[in-house]
Amino acid sequence: MPNRLIHETSPYLLQHAQNPVDWYPWGEEALARAKAEDKPILLSIGYSACHWCHVMERESFENETIAALMNEGFVSIKVDREERPDLDAVYMEAVQMLTGSGGWPMTVFLTPEGRAFYGGTYFPPEDRHGMPGFPRLLRSLSEAYANSQGEIGRVTQQLAERMGRSGQMLQGETPPTEEILHEAYSNLAAGFDFENGGLGAAPKFPQPMSLEFLLRYHHHGYPNASRRALEMVELTLEKMAQGGIYDQIGGGFHRYSTDDLWLVPHFEKMLYDNALLARLYLHAHLVTRRPLYRRIAEETLDYVLREMTDPSGGFYSAQDADSEGVEGKFFVWSPEEIRAALGDEEGDIFNGFFGVTGAGNFEGKNILNISQEVAPYAEGHGLSPERLQRVVDRGKTVLRETRERRVHPLRDDKVLASWNGLMLRSFAEAAVALGRADYLQAAIRNASFLMETMKPAGRLLRTYRAGQAKLLGYLEDYACIADGLLALYEATFNPRWLAEATGLADSMIKLFWDDTDGGFYDTGSDHEALVVRPRDIFDNAQPCGGSVAADVLLRLAVITGNQEYAVKGAAPLKALGDLMGRAPAGTGHWLGALDFHLAAPKEIAIIGPPEDPATQALVDTVFNRYLPNRVVVGASSLPPAEGGQEGVKHPIDPPLLRDRGMVDGKPTAYVCQNYACQLPVTEVEALSKQLAG
Repeated sequence: MPNRLIHETSPYLLQHAQNPVDWYPWGEEALARAKAEDKPILLSIGYSACHWCHVMERESFENETIAALMNEGFVSIKVDREERPDLDAVYMEAVQMLTGSGGWPMTVFLTPEGRAFYGGTYFPPEDRHGMPGFPRLLRSLSEAYANSQGEIGRVTQQLAERMGRSGQMLQGETPPTEEILHEAYSNLAAGFDFENGGLGAAPKFPQPMSLEFLLRYHHHGYPNASRRALEMVELTLEKMAQGGIYDQIGGGFHRYSTDDLWLVPHFEKMLYDNALLARLYLHAHLVTRRPLYRRIAEETLDYVLREMTDPSGGFYSAQDADSEGVEGKFFVWSPEEIRAALGDEEGDIFNGFFGVTGAGNFEGKNILNISQEVAPYAEGHGLSPERLQRVVDRGKTVLRETRERRVHPLRDDKVLASWNGLMLRSFAEAAVALGRADYLQAAIRNASFLMETMKPAGRLLRTYRAGQAKLLGYLEDYACIADGLLALYEATFNPRWLAEATGLADSMIKLFWDDTDGGFYDTGSDHEALVVRPRDIFDNAQPCGGSVAADVLLRLAVITGNQEYAVKGAAPLKALGDLMGRAPAGTGHWLGALDFHLAAPKEIAIIGPPEDPATQALVDTVFNRYLPNRVVVGASSLPPAEGGQEGVKHPIDPPLLRDRGMVDGKPTAYVCQNYACQLPVTEVEALSKQLAG
């Protein structure tokens, strides 16, 4: 018989609905039962693309004997960490305090009041490699709860006194300065792998936000550091694009590399990784004009359109690492499989270029990777570069079609608000920078879906699947969607999207702002009370809600003139300035917000009918270059009438548009910076000079 998880919408929870464990979803029913029966809670937190979560399910949660121990001694609760980042954050902090480390699957034992007294991650079904077997652990903890309440009370009290400190906002007295950016750059450079790219050693994560900061740092042209900052970015982007962490056949990035070389990944693909990396490669293309970076950005976004987009316009969350119970099986190849698909001659060329051998580089199979450039490889094999490129391009197409006939990894098709906001921004930016109308339509459909389906009664919700949106949205949901909507406004100049972004910002302040210490909480004032109100101040695999919120408010302040946005956006930067300098790898998005705050951003207004080629030429001039510290507004307008804008209808009435119209009936651009405006221009060359100044 299925357990209570059968009524959930999360694919991860539904995976466990047929377990013999008497699972509950997190909620009042489970908590009330634990209190009524005075039983400890076994809280298991994971996510659908987590390899070791699947292993623990197969070994323990599908085991009748182990399930009986769980059912007898505990109230067992299963949580999808992607749906409930608040619970994940609270209990991850507890596990890290108890054990010194954390990860998923996360296994936490709680009192009926929700206080942690023991925890860990994966536990094997029997004693193994110094880890206690799960059955032995269950018996021991059940006995301890019954007989050692004093010790359990001591542990829970100690944890309660310490929890929440990691998210405290310091009351900084000194405004942040440019010195923080220099310190952050130096610390990133000190930990950089100048042979293989990336930060630190294996396992190696892409860390796109740190690389975005390095692009910004390069943009400022600091003596003796600017060129090195760009070299760090380029080396990393090249190595990742050539390695196995990038899906050479289907596009898109896997989660991380298990080695220093970016060769062998954990094969799950996450929406947030691909949103952030597509944007990073796009920005690198705008800086360098290298076709490689544009190709990777487009292939990644094309993968999302092809495989990760719901007909309603939402973007799915993840693709699993496993298929047919084997990690990576969907993605790896043998030389014979490739020759069978491409023919012997082209198959051999393709195999050589992508490092495919009989011995393989992953459990007897091959993860495709590129270890040589096109021209030298072509010359060494008696081919023209053009012939080699045709073989590679055709091979990718044919092998993707071949791969489609394999058993696919599980796709987690829930739509998460914050992750969609990240991808919305990437599609909107790429659409206008690369002239991709299909990307713009994807962004518009996504924004419409988010505003019409994920906000049914005015309160933004967290997750959507199978026609049902639910769970109150978190700070990251409000901040990331507002961020995406701002990018879409700049790509379209449709005032609806600026109005929606401003509405979310206002609600974000009302629900999440901390009047006592400043900064934002992760959960709203209308959220259920937990043992501590979480606040994550670190940018990890994705930016934390606080850093995105600060960035959004600072940009909205420039666009709208609302000083409350400016004050609340700047306050956390003052509190966290020292942390940003010392720990840049964990504050990459904060550093971008700080860079904007310290800069004098360019304020650009474009007035002209959108269908006019002259208007589009001005737009292209702005968006076809790397300008990280700028805001752009626009409208279709007649020349301004006395005292106002006769031809502009804009519900927000941005100051940057007031009393501005077309000059001599021509589409016109206005550029201001540091409280000074340049003369309006109608020609692309003149606008380029102003933007370069």
